[in-house]
Amino acid sequence: MSVIFLDRDGVINEFPGVSQYVVRLDDFRFIPGALEALRKLTEAGFELFVVSNQGCVSRGLISAKELAVMTDRMTIDIKKSGGRLEGVFYCLHQKSDNCECKKPKIKMFQDALKGRVVDLESVYFIGDSREDVEAGKALGCRTILVLSGRTKKRI
Repeated sequence: MSVIFLDRDGVINEFPGVSQYVVRLDDFRFIPGALEALRKLTEAGFELFVVSNQGCVSRGLISAKELAVMTDRMTIDIKKSGGRLEGVFYCLHQKSDNCECKKPKIKMFQDALKGRVVDLESVYFIGDSREDVEAGKALGCRTILVLSGRTKKRI
């Protein structure tokens, strides 16, 4: 089984800006080419999972229900384009909460892989930040840093 983890903001949808969040359904916009890339990865046999820090919920900027509606729409749009997500995992906490799920910690990844037998050296994590790269390394998988979101230069 080949698994690819993807961050959301800046990888699948347009990055809203540092310290900003996508909190309105109308503000969720796919990055040009993202839907096609997700379709191609699905067709190639990869299992795709989204793992994303969404502290906007604990900040009270969006409710968990509103985030679920946004996630449903994202998932439906990906499916309509021929892609498929096996699961979406969010950390809703702030860094100060010292939870076990906020990237660069790896609980979301472990939850996604629960019950699966995978060779972590064949797993990829595509992200747009230093925290994403650190999370992938902590998990023991390969990382790909895209420059379509938070990070604009190689780190």
